[in-house]
Amino acid sequence: MKPAGHAPTTTLLLDATEPRTLDEWLARFATPQWRGCFVEGWLFEGAEARRAAEGRLAAAGVQARLRSAYKPLVHWFLEELPACSGGERPVAAVVRYPVHPGAGAQRFLLEAYPLAALLPACTLDFEAGADTLYYEVALTFAGGAQQTHRVFAPNQLRPDVLGTVQLCPAGWLRAGRSEGAGDLIDTAQATEFYNLFWRAVEAVQSHPWPLQEPYFERLDLRVDLPGYECPLDVPHECISTFEALHEDLYFGLLEFFQRHSGRPPGDRLLQPGQLAPDVRPCAPGAPPRVRVEARPFDTAAQDAAAWNDTDAGQPLDALDKAPSPERIARELEQLGGEPFGAHSRQGRAVRGRYLRGSRAPVLVSGGQHANETSGVVGALRAARALAAQPGAHFALLPLKNPDGYALHRELGAHHPNHMHHAARYTALGDDLEYRASAPWYEREALEQGLALSGAQLHLNLHGYPAHEWTRPLTGYVPRGFDLWTIPKGFFLILRHHAGWEARGRALLERVAAALRQVPGLPAFNDRQIALYQRHAGALPFERIHGTACIQSEVPRGAPVTLITEFPDETLHGADFRFAHTAQCAAVLAAERAWQDIMAGT
Repeated sequence: MKPAGHAPTTTLLLDATEPRTLDEWLARFATPQWRGCFVEGWLFEGAEARRAAEGRLAAAGVQARLRSAYKPLVHWFLEELPACSGGERPVAAVVRYPVHPGAGAQRFLLEAYPLAALLPACTLDFEAGADTLYYEVALTFAGGAQQTHRVFAPNQLRPDVLGTVQLCPAGWLRAGRSEGAGDLIDTAQATEFYNLFWRAVEAVQSHPWPLQEPYFERLDLRVDLPGYECPLDVPHECISTFEALHEDLYFGLLEFFQRHSGRPPGDRLLQPGQLAPDVRPCAPGAPPRVRVEARPFDTAAQDAAAWNDTDAGQPLDALDKAPSPERIARELEQLGGEPFGAHSRQGRAVRGRYLRGSRAPVLVSGGQHANETSGVVGALRAARALAAQPGAHFALLPLKNPDGYALHRELGAHHPNHMHHAARYTALGDDLEYRASAPWYEREALEQGLALSGAQLHLNLHGYPAHEWTRPLTGYVPRGFDLWTIPKGFFLILRHHAGWEARGRALLERVAAALRQVPGLPAFNDRQIALYQRHAGALPFERIHGTACIQSEVPRGAPVTLITEFPDETLHGADFRFAHTAQCAAVLAAERAWQDIMAGT
């Protein structure tokens, strides 16, 4: 914490613009010397901007094809296949994906996601290919006609924030005197997508940060980018360069501060402060821009900037969006029982309720990672049902991380369909479950809930991305989170102390069996797991009654902790209601099963 008497100040680390790559290319190639040439370019812009630029170059006598450097195979099927096939859809396709020595064996298979779902009427096979940067595509059509295509995946080996060399999607230019030739130019290009990221990172790296954590209250990273969002015909999937840059900025700077702290990679104790990347489209005619500023917390301004709440008057089980903090507080008041809680780093209340009774107690919590919001509603719904039982005995903490929740609501006002992993952690920048020393803040509420209730079972409701999660400037697959990069249904993680393995296993069996009765959930899980297996290989989890499950011995927390994981980040409407219905069902099934398990010990 800051020494007494030292008020936080605002410090501007960077405010800079970058040229727009597409404008530079237009100015370069629309000159007489390039008339009659052929230009191919790959950059991080949407189809509409690229087609418009091709038209301007055509008017200057240059034949150009401008493509997306991000997920090029998916874009090829969306943008170029219709012209190649005359609009006919293939009935069979074989895709040989690159296996490059600078990347994981499945990197380019993952980058082809969700192609298997985009071609539902096509028999699609993936095969490992050569170490070149080309996908090889063989298509068969209904009349027997066949085509073969090579799709370039522009990538470049370069060091990331930690200096580790990664194979990363890159801008690329190829120009020649004939179509497809690169006799004049054939090389990687630094785009504004790349340059804005590194301008921000270098500004943070070069700043004289103190040695004592937290290093700042809030570090704002505002980027205005000429990027794009391309919704796909697959539930919740949207290719977004804005979201991708948010992820790279957030996790890349966490990695930098991890190293600055002297902690080993992956250590969960880091408390740098609140990192807040905000990546938005450029205003028309405005240049790409990046601004980095360390500033004090301003909770009033942050709350005023939150999305418009829609939960007023909606029944709890009908909520189609994460509720307001005020609604959560009212639900807790109506529940009754004994209040308990703590305050967050930013001074927000962490509210809990304890209902004393004769049943074996449980602790129900949600919102540890505050961008995972279905658990907040699922916990509140389950608490209502539990409170109606004779002998109800439980503690409830529906929102453990109110500071992260406020950031999620602030960022969601501009990008409601983004994952917002900056809101995952607390305003200290840590995961409160791993907080190991005072000041305890939110962690104090969790410990109170366990102590008051005496619960030996903690039902900890979580979520994860409902669509693909990437870090294109760090090798594409999110470092340390490779198992989470694409959805795989609603699954369970069971953690137990030594000597509690059998009771934990019995709980998993009972809850997984009960989840089969949630309407639509088994089919939902089957669909997501099948698509996961097409692009990521075999599911690395055991399936119990159709639900993916993991069980391990972990010494911290309650003797048994059941963590639910619903792919809920970005969900709204009916899909959000489905998510919190599944979360509620899991809690009620676990509490019922726990009564029998503890009665038998």
